[in-house]
Amino acid sequence: MFVDKTVAYYTLGCRLNFAESSTLAARLKQLGFERAKQGSGRAADLIVVNTCAVTEQATAKCRQQIRKLIRQNPDAFVVVTGCYAQIEPKELADSIGGIDLIVGQEYKGEGLASLLGTLQKRPEAEVITTRFQEIQTFHASCSADDRTRHFLKVQDGCNYFCTYCTIPMARGRSRNPNIAEVVDQARQVVAQGGREIVLTGVNIGDFGRSTGETFFDLCRALDEVEGIERYRIGSIEPNLLTDEILQWLAHDSQRFAPHFHIPLQAGSDEVLSLMRRRYDTALFRHKVELIRSLMPDAFIGVDVMAGMRGETAELFQRSYDFLDSLPISQLHPFTYSERTGTKALEIKPIVPVPERHERTARLVALSEQKLHDFYVSQMGTRRRVLWEQPAKGHPMHGFTENYIRVEAPYRKELVNECTDVVLGQELGESSQGPVILVRS
Repeated sequence: MFVDKTVAYYTLGCRLNFAESSTLAARLKQLGFERAKQGSGRAADLIVVNTCAVTEQATAKCRQQIRKLIRQNPDAFVVVTGCYAQIEPKELADSIGGIDLIVGQEYKGEGLASLLGTLQKRPEAEVITTRFQEIQTFHASCSADDRTRHFLKVQDGCNYFCTYCTIPMARGRSRNPNIAEVVDQARQVVAQGGREIVLTGVNIGDFGRSTGETFFDLCRALDEVEGIERYRIGSIEPNLLTDEILQWLAHDSQRFAPHFHIPLQAGSDEVLSLMRRRYDTALFRHKVELIRSLMPDAFIGVDVMAGMRGETAELFQRSYDFLDSLPISQLHPFTYSERTGTKALEIKPIVPVPERHERTARLVALSEQKLHDFYVSQMGTRRRVLWEQPAKGHPMHGFTENYIRVEAPYRKELVNECTDVVLGQELGESSQGPVILVRS
């Protein structure tokens, strides 16, 4: 046990990382660690940094954050884990002094606690990783930082090996727990007072690869768990979002929200082929239009990359026009970044970095227009809102089943409760984007 020891957590990247950090925090709390409090005047005894490596910008941000934490807490025992720690452990160890332990994906779960020793500072970083082919453990994780919404990890790793992506090298092959284990975690969320669960993973539509089950089986089992108001599917590949699943979601599911996040990455078949994606634009359009026909008010978010190697100006314009033509709600644009070890580095021509950013900016503007139009289309409709605890001095906010952010005057008794509201005719702005104002 670590008596009278404090720990600070810093998580960068995706929701999956946040779910894993939350679960690790719960484990360390069992061992006696208390969260370090800002402004207490006491530095943390242990710092855990859960890193991201999806882009060069992400890794640069990780390095910057680690150096800052070491300067602020020179005596703390520093652990770096996550995707960057798995892919580039030597770079981390050589470039940043003061790290004590670098832990790869296979050991980042509950086993990490056994590697801490006595928290004695080490003259140089100890690196504990495996090859990505040897990452086999599924670390069950669920983010419990928000009592209203929980992020439940149902799958990890990926077998796709898209040419631009390092995730298989960072997280290993696709793997998952069995359905019974996931259902048990959902019931634990109910016991903790959680009302909404977001299913997360690297490639959640691939669920069942290691247990002989399917993602559709999982959804139907979770739909039977009493006490959960709704589930959201965090992100799912278009080729794995079957028409059968969509029909079930529209007609039979009691708890799954009409909210979809579907990665496209490029709106031209030529670039999709260069990326080695497993679908074409025709299939993607079919999925979006089927969703819209079955669930006319569904929220549809789409990931798209700008400036992939081989994306000429003509191909980008084709991609832009394709996205513009789709009845979607929002884009999540990001800029292509060269990653060591990826096949995309062999592709020509190379898009100049300034041009990549210009393309990203065009996609951001398109996204803002799409989102504005979607919000306006929902004004005056009746929706069910799950209300959240606002920050001090802020109005109450919540989200509808189709992911409309709403605000209303604060009422304490509504926190973590669902109410039916008629969305107002006034569109405001929040730090997270547009918001519809309603009277609770």
